[in-house]
Amino acid sequence: MRNVLIFTFIGLLCLGCKSEEKRTDFIINGNAVGVYNGVRAYLKNVEKNGRERVLDTAVVIDEKFTFTGKVLYPTLSIISVNSVNGNLNFMLENSAIDIAINKANISQSTVSGSSSQNDYDTYQKELTALRKTAMDLKVQLRNNRSTSAIAKRDSITKLAAAAETKFQEFPIKFIKNHPSSYYSLALIELESAKRNANIEEYLTAFDNLDSELKSSPKGISLKITLDNLLIAYQKKARVDIGKIAPNFEAPTPEGNIVSLNDVKGKVTIIDFWAAWCGPCRRENPNVVKIYNKYHDQGLEIIGVSLDGTRSQKDPKQTWLDAIKKDKLTWTQVSNLQYFQDPVAQLYNINAIPAVFILDAEGKIVAKNIRGDTLEAKVKELLGL
Repeated sequence: MRNVLIFTFIGLLCLGCKSEEKRTDFIINGNAVGVYNGVRAYLKNVEKNGRERVLDTAVVIDEKFTFTGKVLYPTLSIISVNSVNGNLNFMLENSAIDIAINKANISQSTVSGSSSQNDYDTYQKELTALRKTAMDLKVQLRNNRSTSAIAKRDSITKLAAAAETKFQEFPIKFIKNHPSSYYSLALIELESAKRNANIEEYLTAFDNLDSELKSSPKGISLKITLDNLLIAYQKKARVDIGKIAPNFEAPTPEGNIVSLNDVKGKVTIIDFWAAWCGPCRRENPNVVKIYNKYHDQGLEIIGVSLDGTRSQKDPKQTWLDAIKKDKLTWTQVSNLQYFQDPVAQLYNINAIPAVFILDAEGKIVAKNIRGDTLEAKVKELLGL
């Protein structure tokens, strides 16, 4: 009898241990009060480019729906329901997740059972509060425009600037404070994909995450993405306004090598174009007019052609014909390698026409301006 009790007790302990084991799959139990039978619900994944991809569909029956499956790691996901406006963002992980759909505002639905969801909720709550503070101060600023409220307006301006800075810096702050959270990984991926993101800052934030996160499949994939983004970021930053234009050498139609340094000390336009580029050819008469009008006052232009497409039977002759037809009398260079031209690569050119305006010190002072705006900038730089 005593042996039976011992074995029974050990068995119960084992059952208890098993119940504590981490789940290897997920089940989402959705409670959709007020949603009719037959309405479809969608489970979606958020891709690297921010687009949504449907992973699974379910049908609402008796105001309930269920999703089951497995994920390799906690990931930012979406649930949407036909006839209910909007999306519900949440962290999907291998666990039993309960979702109570708010039919009036699905983004206000409640999610429980996902530990990484707690981090998501904390982030959203604090971010919303910071956004509200910043917006409220902007409203106050608009309401205090009168000259009689200068001192008050200045005070609000400082507060508004500080609030906006806190709001903008919050993602990085959150990631630093949550180095073991999978939501930090998701946040780095989302924020680093934004147009003006400081990639170096997000790479540093990634490096400070726990080693378990960095070595996870998601972490390894994200690191590759960040490294690629950094390369693109550095190429773009190299030719930002305010930077000294990088020197280059390229051949003229006669085969002579021309360097950007050859025009050092002069106001210069670097004009990326091609014979096959319609918008470039339509802008050429304006550039001809500007060159003829201001060359004697010190303006130089270097045209960099991106001819050399596979469809051109004789790229060089096509280039020469375009130069002659458009009456381009300034320096022309090209490696006839299309967008693989080394100069185009150096200047991060992925579309033409592309124009860089340099002052006499070789600094990039404007980019991609045309027509009257281009002429006005040239006159300003020449002091006319």
